[in-house]
Amino acid sequence: MSTFRAISQNLKSPPKFLSKHLMGFKNYSKQSISSYKISLHNHIRNQRLDQARTLFENIPSPSAQLYTILIVGYAQNHRLNDALKLFDKMPVRDTVSWNSMLKGCLDCGDFIMATKLFDEMPEKNVVSWTTMVNGYLRFGAVDKAERLFFNMPVRDMAAWNSMIYGYCCNGRVDDALRLFEEMPCKNVISWTTMIGGMDNNGKSNESLILFQKMLASGIVPTSSTFSSLLTACANVLDLYLGMQIHGCVIRIGRCFDEFICAPLITFYANCKRIEDACKVFNENLHMSVVVWTALLTGNGLNHKHDDALKIFAGMINMGIFPNQSTFTSVLNSCCGLEDVDQGKEIHTVAIKLGLENDVFVCNSLIVMYSECGNVKDAVAVFRKIGEKNVVSWNSMIVGSAQHGCGQWTLTLFSQMIRVGVDPDEITFTGLLSACSHSGLLQKGRCFFEYISRYKSNDMKLQHYACMADIFGRCGKLEEAEELIRSMPMEANSMIWLALLSACRVHSNLDVAERAAQRLLDLEPHCSAAYVLLSNLYASAGQWNDVSRMRVKMKQGGIVKQPGCSWVTLRGMRHEFRSGDRWHPLSEKIYQKLEWLRGKLKEFGYTPDQSFSLHDVEDEQKEEMLSYHSERLAIAFALISTAEGSPITVMKNLRVCGDCHSAIKLIAKIVGREIVVRDSNRFHHFRSGTCSCEDYW
Repeated sequence: MSTFRAISQNLKSPPKFLSKHLMGFKNYSKQSISSYKISLHNHIRNQRLDQARTLFENIPSPSAQLYTILIVGYAQNHRLNDALKLFDKMPVRDTVSWNSMLKGCLDCGDFIMATKLFDEMPEKNVVSWTTMVNGYLRFGAVDKAERLFFNMPVRDMAAWNSMIYGYCCNGRVDDALRLFEEMPCKNVISWTTMIGGMDNNGKSNESLILFQKMLASGIVPTSSTFSSLLTACANVLDLYLGMQIHGCVIRIGRCFDEFICAPLITFYANCKRIEDACKVFNENLHMSVVVWTALLTGNGLNHKHDDALKIFAGMINMGIFPNQSTFTSVLNSCCGLEDVDQGKEIHTVAIKLGLENDVFVCNSLIVMYSECGNVKDAVAVFRKIGEKNVVSWNSMIVGSAQHGCGQWTLTLFSQMIRVGVDPDEITFTGLLSACSHSGLLQKGRCFFEYISRYKSNDMKLQHYACMADIFGRCGKLEEAEELIRSMPMEANSMIWLALLSACRVHSNLDVAERAAQRLLDLEPHCSAAYVLLSNLYASAGQWNDVSRMRVKMKQGGIVKQPGCSWVTLRGMRHEFRSGDRWHPLSEKIYQKLEWLRGKLKEFGYTPDQSFSLHDVEDEQKEEMLSYHSERLAIAFALISTAEGSPITVMKNLRVCGDCHSAIKLIAKIVGREIVVRDSNRFHHFRSGTCSCEDYW
């Protein structure tokens, strides 16, 4: 080999008799380098980095290209220190190796080292500049990225596209559009990036208009373009345009592309065409978790929660592993069914897949357990999360507020601040809600004043609604009314309804009549306004006014929402209405109620007939109270579940005061925890007491 080198250096051209041998030597070198490259790539692809390093160390005089391959492999596997050590050992570094090391630092999150390398680069090309611009954008330093972009000596199309994408990702869609219009030349990536960016930033209609301009300029859309367009159509519920795009996709033969199939399913689901979404799915055998998740989410969105759970089971049977988004959607369906048993089964699947501590899965589990009445398991999941994000804290704070755990909610907030997580508008909504359910008037005032003074941009209608509710529950009805009237935005019907409900609790007819009038101005057919005002008149014995309310309801065709309670047992929902006897176990249910009625009397319970708002005899009032829907549901659960096990009952309206008193004693009589969720909150009844401490 040394002889060949000497001859080739001393002769301007090799003799003819050596040409054939030299050509063979060159081919041999290229073949060796090629085989080394293939071997290194295979080791790295299979995450055998130590074997890749051993191979590399045995290569005589490895080229810069081989160095770069191993550096990229280390960086891709987050072994940045090994990558940097290898980079330092390189005898000669070309621009490609510098760029690869620069990108590796950014991919591993070491922005400081990336900046240092960029400053030290002897020669920077357009890729170097673009990589650094992308790095700034990824870390949210948009202004620095902007300065670097405009200082670039040469900007190719990729650099322009990167800056537009970065603007969109950081919410600066107007700047992105301005830069897009300044581009000297646009390709399909430019147009698709801008269309997707506008859609992601709440400008879906504008993104569809931009697509028309794209077609007019002669640019042919790609799968990514169609995907962004279908997402935009789903967001604005443009069924006609979405179906036209579907037709285009079929004509060009891309209907089986998973990047188009998933948004197409979502589009039809959002437009309430779940049957069409299922047709799209059934046209091909899909092995992509994204497509399965789109169908699962679509069914949940259309309140087909049972079907969503079947889809989840189907993808497991097909060997398709669910991701975080899949778990979020299927657990939302468990919430929709209020089926904690199904939720626990999903939790088991997450554990088997090693996702039991994943922050996104855990956040969804916290919501599921909280909304299904099992706040203890929600807390257990919360404590297992290693690095909690703001959604984790918010989920636990809101869940605790729903269950009336006021002091625990405040403790959570203190811990959240201590670990350096910034609260957002949802955090403060949860805190104010907790203060409302626990009667923490002064704490509520403090939080509300803090938001007003320091977080005024986050001040939303729901914060005023919560504060008005706090005043109302504490009996400060005039103060609540004044707050509502002085709001900077128009009060909605829910706020006036909350004030009217508080007037019912505190028997204030004057404020109630004004609140009811404002409520009916906004919603003339709101049955709750008539019912609450009628109940107030009934409590005051003003039966003529009660009759007047009923006549108005009849004349306006307004029907009172019937009270309904239900229990979910072994995946089946059992519903009950006051006094009904339709259930197959009706006879046993009423026998259990009669037994409970006798036991309640032994414990000194006397029905509070003021909650029977009918002008009838006392004996009839007592019987009406005994057969309220929540009591029927509890009796059913008692005869259908194991002794000692907790019972969870859901109700669509607020639980009445007499039932609240009775259920406290029933929990003591049967020795069980009874959880009742009404329209406002959860009540945990144990041993004759309630978690709300009678403040509700």
